Amino acid sequence: MTPASPRRFIAFLLVCSLPFPSFSQRSISPAPGIDHGRVYDFCRTLANDFGGRLTGDSGYTNAAHWVAGMFRQWGLAAFNDQAEYLQSFPAPFTVVTRAKMTLTLPSADSTAALQPLTLEPGKDFLPLFYTDAGSISGELVFAGWGIHAPQFGYDDYAGLDVRGKIVLCFRGVPNREDSTFQEFDEHRIRMQTAKDLGARALFYIYEEPIANPNGDLIEGFEPAMISYAVADKILKEKGVTATALEDSLSHSQRSHSFSLSSSVTYEVECRHNPKGTGYNVAGWLEGSDPKLKGEFVLLGAHLDHCGTHLGLTFPGANDNASGSAVVMAIANALAGQPRPKRSVAFVLFAGEEMGLLGSKFFVDHLPHQIKSTAAMVNFDMVGEGDGARCSVSARETWLRELLETADKGVNTLRGCREITRVGVRSSDFAPFFRKGIPCLSFSSNGPHLAYHKPGDSIYRINPDMLADVARLGLLCAVAAADR
Repeated sequence: MTPASPRRFIAFLLVCSLPFPSFSQRSISPAPGIDHGRVYDFCRTLANDFGGRLTGDSGYTNAAHWVAGMFRQWGLAAFNDQAEYLQSFPAPFTVVTRAKMTLTLPSADSTAALQPLTLEPGKDFLPLFYTDAGSISGELVFAGWGIHAPQFGYDDYAGLDVRGKIVLCFRGVPNREDSTFQEFDEHRIRMQTAKDLGARALFYIYEEPIANPNGDLIEGFEPAMISYAVADKILKEKGVTATALEDSLSHSQRSHSFSLSSSVTYEVECRHNPKGTGYNVAGWLEGSDPKLKGEFVLLGAHLDHCGTHLGLTFPGANDNASGSAVVMAIANALAGQPRPKRSVAFVLFAGEEMGLLGSKFFVDHLPHQIKSTAAMVNFDMVGEGDGARCSVSARETWLRELLETADKGVNTLRGCREITRVGVRSSDFAPFFRKGIPCLSFSSNGPHLAYHKPGDSIYRINPDMLADVARLGLLCAVAAADR
């Protein structure tokens, strides 16, 4: 696409108010083409119209095509004309249609008949959304963090016979500051470990059940999540609460596992799609400098969320229709402005909720137009609260300086931390960071009270918060591209 006319460029300069003398003689208005109404409309459409946007399912695919249509309307170039802004990759997925769980607790009166307690889906428990279908009954055993790492001197399964039983554990590691156990916090590893040791299922203990599609179907294995309140009923025989037990594990950094007298009957019906396809949506604007246009500044956010299961829709307004809306708003604004020196790419990733599948695929299959990546700017959960937070690569001091200079024109930054390493709980910047690419990752200060719940709806979103993050992200992107 050709650059804007000289007259438009002069008009653009007249409204500029935030110079970047440390990086370029060019300056840009704090809010060219961005208003809270438009970015909020993008967020509302994504949250309301596409059934929770589970990667591979029709809702996500429809959302990807809608975004691609907007990119086309704004005149962004496609990396692959035949794909029409879409980059596909394999993404098997599961939709859970029915689940029933009953809990049988020990009775203080050995002569009394045991009364199974029927648990409520969404309140007391939720299947993990990569479960197999099936019906199981079994005794419960508690296995700490669910980590089996005898090679590192730690084993939550030591002395436990879990064959044919259901494992209860918390999600976490003995020491968060010790990277030794980082890989064992991966859902896929924890589930496969329990299965390999003979368990029929693994149930996480969470304060409240939340949606989670981050894993792979394991044949004959039905993982789920139960609430603290349910766990407290199970743990009563040991005289401990879930909160106290988790605190004890964290502070002692030692395994603490035991068998239980309670048992569970659990049934799951689901529809698994082994040939599901995910789509990253990508468009770009060519830079104005012939020598630098092969270098890209990439703005990204994940478009996916958790879908609709058991009649419950997880809208993912904050996570992450908000970040996707911000990237769209910045693309829309920059498409109508003079080009910076470097090219700018806009990518909405699939499969983040499944374990960064889309961003990993993209960085491993970069379009040929991208000769190098000058910076990656990520947006994840940026719609709740009254201020932005940002993570920034520790080694690139120029990026931190650029961020702080840009915020002088917006005044929304409430905190900044350095990225020195990434673990299994990171966002879509992580695959880029591992490649040595400088990264910024924006979030808002929340509180994010409906994380992975049906309540993460458009009504939780602050339009001004979205607009402020879009302004700040735009300023950072242009400064990095013109540096």
